Amino acid sequence: MKQNEIRDISLAPSGRQKIEWVKNNMPILNGLEAQLAKDKPFQGVKVTLSVHLEAKTAYLCEVLAAGGADMSVTGSNVLSTQDDVAAALAATGMKVYAYHGATPEEYDRHIEMALAHKPNIIIDDGGDLVGLIHNAKPELGEEVWGGCEETTTGVIRLKAMEREGILKFPMVAVNDAQCKHLFDNRYGTGQSVWDSIMRNTNLIIAGKTVVVAGYGWCSKGIAMRAASLGAKVIVTEIDPVKAIEARMDGYDVMTMKQAAPYGDIFVSATGCEHVITVEHMLTMKEGAILTNAGHFNVEVDMAGLEKAALEKKETRKNVMGYRLTSGKWVNVIGDGRLVNIAAADGHPAEIMDMSFAVQCLSALYILNNRGKLENKVIDVSDEIDDLVARRKLEAWGIEIDSLTPEQENYLNSWNV
Repeated sequence: MKQNEIRDISLAPSGRQKIEWVKNNMPILNGLEAQLAKDKPFQGVKVTLSVHLEAKTAYLCEVLAAGGADMSVTGSNVLSTQDDVAAALAATGMKVYAYHGATPEEYDRHIEMALAHKPNIIIDDGGDLVGLIHNAKPELGEEVWGGCEETTTGVIRLKAMEREGILKFPMVAVNDAQCKHLFDNRYGTGQSVWDSIMRNTNLIIAGKTVVVAGYGWCSKGIAMRAASLGAKVIVTEIDPVKAIEARMDGYDVMTMKQAAPYGDIFVSATGCEHVITVEHMLTMKEGAILTNAGHFNVEVDMAGLEKAALEKKETRKNVMGYRLTSGKWVNVIGDGRLVNIAAADGHPAEIMDMSFAVQCLSALYILNNRGKLENKVIDVSDEIDDLVARRKLEAWGIEIDSLTPEQENYLNSWNV
């Protein structure tokens, strides 16, 4: 087994610079790093991580390693790995298997190579580590005590496995923590999606019509930021309650078929497949821009588009144009993959500081409760959420009130 499979170790200095930049903007992880370096709770523990391999993820890896963890690392998307960051991690002696633009076969090999170190704890983003263990390589999971899942799509997969009774070890649903989805999914996705769209198109958002598919936490952030940039926003939904919420938040609500002719920019963030189909594309405006903010590249029907297109050409870096039988061109950013990380730098460091603090503390929870947890999807504890939130406020220099004993008694009494 190779120690590393990366693009080029000589890229390490620029990757180190990126890691140091985010480190200076992640005060919660700074505090955890100092604590873990002192206590070494992960000494002798093998941790395998599969998360979008860029600077913020690299710093999480270094925090865990400071706590004694023996890390093996890979990416969670073929386009989101930054080669200089992967090289910087490898230069520290960490086991790293990832490079940008890997083929699906190479990506699968990297997942398997990372798991070949027989981890005790896994940190997953989208469920690919868990999926390989359960579908093809059960022997690679023989020493797993449990793990953590970063994103909505992965939690959906895990809950399906739990329902079927096949989940082999406990997994903490990091995505469902309040300090994750309320901030990462909403404010992180909301900002980073538009960062990617604007840097890759160099077009104005104000005055355009944006169609947002879904109205979960990610989509709420995307719609909110689109509106703040001056766009008219249309939301499509399958959930009647969320559709009402979108309407009351001030957005038009309609079906994708109805919205397709109006949109200038489309963003799908549903976790489902074929949300935007070729049928929809055929009714779109000339030059419509299609993007996906969900974990897998199936929300925009890329396979159908590739077959239906009469012509295909790169119209700008990270942007592919397709001419349809309608005679019009549509443009897809980042091959229909997770637009904010496949074609940009992902969420801001301050947002990932909270999310990765939850990851770190959840991994510690798995360690401290080894052998005591059922093979189920586990919620992040209120104590972890509270700790991360308080440390975030502390980093901002914000103080909040506390309940007096009398107030606690009042709130816990029925006879008031």
